[in-house]
Amino acid sequence: MATDTSISCAQKVITCDLCDNPIQHFCNRCQVSLCEECINKHVRNQKSLTHEIAPFKEGNIQIVFSECKFHPNQRCEAQCQQCDVPVCMICVTTSHNGHKVRDITNIFNDKKKEIQEEIHEIESSILPRFTKKNEDTDTEIAKFVNKYIELEKELENQRQFWHQEVDIIFNKLSSMIQSMKDDHMAVLKLHQTKLKNLIADMIETVEQNKKMLKSNKVSQVNNFKPKVEEYRDIPEVTDVLIPLLKTNTVQGRDLSIELGERKATLAQTSTKELLDKAKVIATFSTGIKPIFRVVCVGADKSWVSEKGRTIRCVDIHGSVHDTVTPTLNSSDDSPKPKEEELICISVNRNGELMYSDYNNRTVNIYRHERTEIMITSPNDWNPAGLTSTKSGDILVNLYNGDQNKIVRYQGQKVVNEIFKDENEKPIYGSGKYMLFVEENNNEDICVSDRNADTVVVVDKTGRVRFRFDGTPAKRKETFDPNELVTDSLSQIIVTDWRNNCLHILDQDGQFLKCVDNCDLSNPRGLSLDNEGRLWVGLYGKGEVKVIEYTK
Repeated sequence: MATDTSISCAQKVITCDLCDNPIQHFCNRCQVSLCEECINKHVRNQKSLTHEIAPFKEGNIQIVFSECKFHPNQRCEAQCQQCDVPVCMICVTTSHNGHKVRDITNIFNDKKKEIQEEIHEIESSILPRFTKKNEDTDTEIAKFVNKYIELEKELENQRQFWHQEVDIIFNKLSSMIQSMKDDHMAVLKLHQTKLKNLIADMIETVEQNKKMLKSNKVSQVNNFKPKVEEYRDIPEVTDVLIPLLKTNTVQGRDLSIELGERKATLAQTSTKELLDKAKVIATFSTGIKPIFRVVCVGADKSWVSEKGRTIRCVDIHGSVHDTVTPTLNSSDDSPKPKEEELICISVNRNGELMYSDYNNRTVNIYRHERTEIMITSPNDWNPAGLTSTKSGDILVNLYNGDQNKIVRYQGQKVVNEIFKDENEKPIYGSGKYMLFVEENNNEDICVSDRNADTVVVVDKTGRVRFRFDGTPAKRKETFDPNELVTDSLSQIIVTDWRNNCLHILDQDGQFLKCVDNCDLSNPRGLSLDNEGRLWVGLYGKGEVKVIEYTK
């Protein structure tokens, strides 16, 4: 089967494959370029093969057909379409008789065209696009590398800053320890000096008494006055208490260190985000109806209270674990808050129940199944809302029948009062509703002021930072804030009694969203457990709903 098929050769001098002379012939069987002198040499070297020596025409090389496996000295110049194998002419008339065959030269030419088309498409279209994309990626990589270099530098700067802050904290604590040590040593050395002086005085007295025993002078002996009573009691040193160094280094929780009344805390970074829709994971009855307040203890318990007669500890299944019944002085004629809500509850850093007793003007703590008075408010002022801060201070809302203020207590000592702004105007609304107060992570003091239908946030010095009146939430009814909490993201969450929902703000007062898909009927009590879930007390139903609102 003859063919005119050819492939293009490069425009250059083609030399013999066996020497360096120019090519004159070509062996189609072996695909070897030969000069005149090397033809015999090639044939001798490959005696077992049949050779096809043809004159070489520059630019043209004949295609080489494969040998038939079944018929010696026959070339496969066709392709059996049915069996998809190369065949010779004998095959076509015998084992492949009746099968459809195709000239292998045509297949060869089609494949060459396909190869050429692929080369063209890759070189003209695909490869340039990939090359461009690769160059763009190089640019992006360079940008990302630079950004990450900047990020790493900033991280190192922050590392140094944090280390400096930690060093400052520990240097202060070290200085405190040294100061305490010096004070305590001064007390002990003063006591020792007193002992040494008494010892020297006793030795002198003994010597004088010995001399007197040897004396025969009546006047000298008769003037003897005993001093032994002065020496019988050994002076006691004032108790010197070395302060305890308390630390909390539990993985995943805030790091803290305490020395006496001084405490430093390093808060863990939270990566939580708000869920698109909050989820109710538990609903249980408390046996208290109506519910005014809810305060979580740990991850699965909470204290709940009514107007003032019962405080009950219940778990997430509704089981009762403890009950406290405050003794209220009903004869007190001090101004009462609306609905006679005579107590407010909270817990301190140790998880112990605290509650304000409006009538008796006290803030109490319940520990070891006993109630103790922590704070007694001044005359004409009654305690209402309260909370414990990270430093251990207690923030208390005091009310005198007209004015509300937030007072910071360290023990019984008042260290700060917040009630007027820089223009000497009242910060909080006048009225009989108690204020609910929480401290945020940045030490802002967040107050739910139902008298003014507003959440008011001041910094730790008492300067007003912002007010939130519910307008951005676009609810049907007027904003009616009750209990509020702050979470690990420094977000402020407040119940809205009239609109049956919760409002979530960031620490700067920016409205984020409403939780209104959990069937919250008149929510009042609100608290956050150790798992970061909200416990919402439903006033009329006497139920608590536990809600996940972050992921």
